Amino acid sequence: MIFDTDIFIWVQRGNEKAASQMEKSADKFLSIQTYMELFQSAKNKSQHKYVKDFITSYGFVVLPFTENIGHRASIYIEEYTISSGLRSGDAIIAATAVENNMPLLSSNAKHFKLIKELKLKVFKP
Repeated sequence: MIFDTDIFIWVQRGNEKAASQMEKSADKFLSIQTYMELFQSAKNKSQHKYVKDFITSYGFVVLPFTENIGHRASIYIEEYTISSGLRSGDAIIAATAVENNMPLLSSNAKHFKLIKELKLKVFKP
């Protein structure tokens, strides 16, 4: 399963339901987009180290940005930006899930619901 950035934020805020989702998932993946967003939100070296240690300790695998992911994300932007406000980061995360044939866990259903081929699992905190 691929975890959206918001799930990591829920865990950092102490949401036990989100932490449980991570713990019980046998295969833990995140897109390179989520990886960069998590590091970008770190305000200092200590938080940067915390993010890195967290990803490592939970055994997450970072899925790379590929040509196919980029192409699919650009199609999503063309199709859904005007109708639903889809942003480039979310398009990359959705395209990563679709290209890797994995479900995406996110609490932001409105960002992803129009993407028909996406296996979206909605998290309700």
